[in-house]
Amino acid sequence: MAIVCDIHQGEAPRRLPLLRASTPDRVLAWRDGEPVSAAQFLSHVHAVAARLPIAAAAVNLCEDRYAFLVAFCAIMLRGQANLLPPSRAPHAVDEVMANHPGCYALGEQALDPAPRGYLQLPPLGRASPKSDLTWPQIPDDQVVAIGYTSGSTGRPSANAKTWRSFHASNAGNLAMLHATVGRAFAVVATVPPQHMYGMEMSVILPLLGDVSIDAGRAFFPADVAAALASLPPPRVLVTTPVHLRALVESGIVLPPLAAMVSATAPLSIELAQAAEQRFAAPLMELFGSTESCVFASRRTALAEEWSLYPGATLHSQLLGTIVEAPQLDAPVTLADIVCLSPCTRHFSLRGRHADLLEIAGKRGSLGDLTRRLLAIPGVEDGVVFQLDEADTLGVHRIAALVVAPGLDEHVILDELRRRIETLFLPRPLRLVEALPRNETGKLPKAALMELLHRHD
Repeated sequence: MAIVCDIHQGEAPRRLPLLRASTPDRVLAWRDGEPVSAAQFLSHVHAVAARLPIAAAAVNLCEDRYAFLVAFCAIMLRGQANLLPPSRAPHAVDEVMANHPGCYALGEQALDPAPRGYLQLPPLGRASPKSDLTWPQIPDDQVVAIGYTSGSTGRPSANAKTWRSFHASNAGNLAMLHATVGRAFAVVATVPPQHMYGMEMSVILPLLGDVSIDAGRAFFPADVAAALASLPPPRVLVTTPVHLRALVESGIVLPPLAAMVSATAPLSIELAQAAEQRFAAPLMELFGSTESCVFASRRTALAEEWSLYPGATLHSQLLGTIVEAPQLDAPVTLADIVCLSPCTRHFSLRGRHADLLEIAGKRGSLGDLTRRLLAIPGVEDGVVFQLDEADTLGVHRIAALVVAPGLDEHVILDELRRRIETLFLPRPLRLVEALPRNETGKLPKAALMELLHRHD
């Protein structure tokens, strides 16, 4: 069965604008509470582009979101692709650069040690817009970014994005936000721009929509509140379940929000309802991946089912789901297992194929086991995962890492026995001070295995 939206996709134009057609004085970004116009931004972009070396690609390591935006567009203007490692850790950067011989890296900070061929951006001070400034057009088939998956289910993989695909995915995101918020709004994002969700919602959105973005990297609750207070309403908070939980539990008061957006990990109904009640704004959860970009959304506090974006099609398969969407040149297969609603544009998520378990004829899922672990009083964070190597009987054992100050392993296992089949009890289960979450709150499999071995 498939869900199809009857939207005819015409032929893409040969060139597409770098910036949404707008007036030169449109506010594109906010830096320390000061507005940056589209014309000032383009002056910075042209100045940086003129300094870039000849190459096919560059690793964009900018931490300041405005610097990232400038570097992203400057790299595009030179006909190069932005390389987006799964993290800014030196080993992750080195692996990506090894896959792209002849590339270089750039950022706004002085790094020591620095990647090979590292170029530090000049200070991006106040720019005086030039009267003869041209508004660039980019070939629609140009690969402008290559994003790497987080490695939460294995080795990070590369996914190329053309400028046409970003235009198409942004149309869906913008339509969803316009329906929720209205036309123009300002965004504070807690997710890094190198992540595809951060790319869509804090880089592409201000370039191609009536949207302005805060340049900072708000992380702690107080930082988020200060960043929101520095922007004019209506305000949208783009965040993750990990950051959202920290905001709710902190008790901090945020400036009035028009909406919140969450992605990167499943959002529980309980957390969604608590966030909406605490901050008096609708919370939209996005469904997508590095491979597909966003293609569906839901208001989690009110609905279990997801709503497809216009033009999206799903085909349910035994081992996952095939996705067709306007931003995809070819169908993409995801490991997510969905239940399609007949004759509608909605679906329910039933888990991921990689999460499914079958031991001695009993079936379960890692996601469900993790949810039951987190429901134990005193457990602050935790994850259940399956080991790669099989035991002498050919069974892949289940393990768990748990953050639970004040509890011991035996108490947690006893609680789990009351909640799950004995066959699915995680052994080993280890108490740790913190889980190795990356910048978006995800848990790379390699980091979990390393932490588990340290506690054996």
